[in-house]
Amino acid sequence: MDLSNRTVLVVGGTSGIGRELARRFAAAGSTVAVGGRNQEALAKLAGEGFGTFRVDVTDDSSVAALRDAVLDRFPQLDTVVTMSGVMLLEDLRDPAHFEAARATIDTNLLGTIRVVDAFTPHLVGRGAGTFVTVTSGIAFLPFPPMPSYAASKAAVHAYSEALRAQLDGTGVGVVELVPPAVATAGQEKVNPHALPLDGFATEVMELLSAQPTPREILVKGVLGHRWAERDGTYDDLVAQRSRALTMLPGREG
Repeated sequence: MDLSNRTVLVVGGTSGIGRELARRFAAAGSTVAVGGRNQEALAKLAGEGFGTFRVDVTDDSSVAALRDAVLDRFPQLDTVVTMSGVMLLEDLRDPAHFEAARATIDTNLLGTIRVVDAFTPHLVGRGAGTFVTVTSGIAFLPFPPMPSYAASKAAVHAYSEALRAQLDGTGVGVVELVPPAVATAGQEKVNPHALPLDGFATEVMELLSAQPTPREILVKGVLGHRWAERDGTYDDLVAQRSRALTMLPGREG
């Protein structure tokens, strides 16, 4: 992927990984727009020269309005990155967890589908472009305190595979970014192994610029997650990660 002359929309780019990747695309020479819910963060990014758009990926009409506004301002859009996501703890013994599950699936999975659906006709019509979907190492190696997060990201992985197959021959590619824990959005407080954001982003941009671009963007820090089943480490690692169930109320000790 030539990163120096693209027109990129990062949905969910107002903080963390999304914001850093938006800045990296811009630094490489691309024109970059950012969509998100946080108006204050959008205003700051506008001050940096980004195109900014308010969007709630859980709302069909909001996503449609985003599409229309972005394509009006950036008709040469060729790359759409779907970053929006939430990570919520859930105790599956308590039926009250369902609202967290609903919010997680609506944002992480259905939000991705809404954004992809909104921009597919445009990219297919151009005959060239790229979707970058974002999953997680947790899609391949579940983190038991966040069951719906794991399920939603595993679903986005499967959806990305199907999307790639269905778009074959259209000129539109699908690249799946698979982050491990990265030291942003509080991850560094609960996971001492979280990767520094700067190093993670550098590795991601190097992989994106490879020829050919990999179907999955796998930094070194996520390989143990991605290939745990293949390598025979899956059961032991899930057992280790299950110790984190003490994070849930009433599960201490």
